[in-house]
Amino acid sequence: MKYVYILESLSGEHFYVGITGDLVARLSKHNSGEVTHTSKFRPWRIKTYIAFTDEARATAFEAYLKSGSGRAFVKARL
Repeated sequence: MKYVYILESLSGEHFYVGITGDLVARLSKHNSGEVTHTSKFRPWRIKTYIAFTDEARATAFEAYLKSGSGRAFVKARL
């Protein structure tokens, strides 16, 4: 199982999209500062996640959410 997730900083000003096989462990890494890209906006909470059984579809959906139209979708719908 692969999870595509959207994190929101507790300040509510920053979001992060990622993919993982272990959602709880990955959130812990984001909040402990192990992920360089997200370390300065800690702490994080999970805003949304979607589970996929097909890894290729999960990867494609993550790429979409990181695109311009995907970011607009997240802002408007999630």
